[in-house]
Amino acid sequence: MPQPDHVTRLDIPDRCTDAPDLQGYFETCTEKLGLVPNVLRAYTGNPDKLRAFGRFYNTLMLGESGLSKLEREMIAVVVSCANHCYYCLVAHGQAVRALSDDPQLGEMLVMNYRVADLPPRQRAMLDFAWTLTLAPLEIDEAARQRLRDVGFSDDDIFDICDVAAFFNYTNRMAHGTEMIPNAEYHAMNR
Repeated sequence: MPQPDHVTRLDIPDRCTDAPDLQGYFETCTEKLGLVPNVLRAYTGNPDKLRAFGRFYNTLMLGESGLSKLEREMIAVVVSCANHCYYCLVAHGQAVRALSDDPQLGEMLVMNYRVADLPPRQRAMLDFAWTLTLAPLEIDEAARQRLRDVGFSDDDIFDICDVAAFFNYTNRMAHGTEMIPNAEYHAMNR
């Protein structure tokens, strides 16, 4: 059975058709990914928000960090698992499959990251992101120290928090709007 074919359940017109910079951004997405992610299409009702979202996402997920791109995607998937976010589990589960060249890892993280045989560094990182998502008041200096003990710097810990916080935000946007991922993600990197 195919998933629904809408981008979101909100009837917001595309206000980006006359924005050359955003049309160029969509062309770049198509060249690099083979598609324009529906999360970007969901923001076409407000060009300024789309620009801000794109800049922040690209800085957070693709910019310089002590966390690898794979580790950032792993956090995205684990946060999305905790929040049961269909959009992000599909889209970022695919990114984990692509970056790790391991379809099983992608599926394990989508369902239950604890079944994956991960190095202590990644296990601690994902445990922290999970707790920050579901029980943020339990994050204290001892939790941050556990990350330091497996080699994370304070800059890295900031980035772990930043990625986890961002995906808690996007998960809520996806839930609130009933955002649906691009169907193409399902078949990629299997």
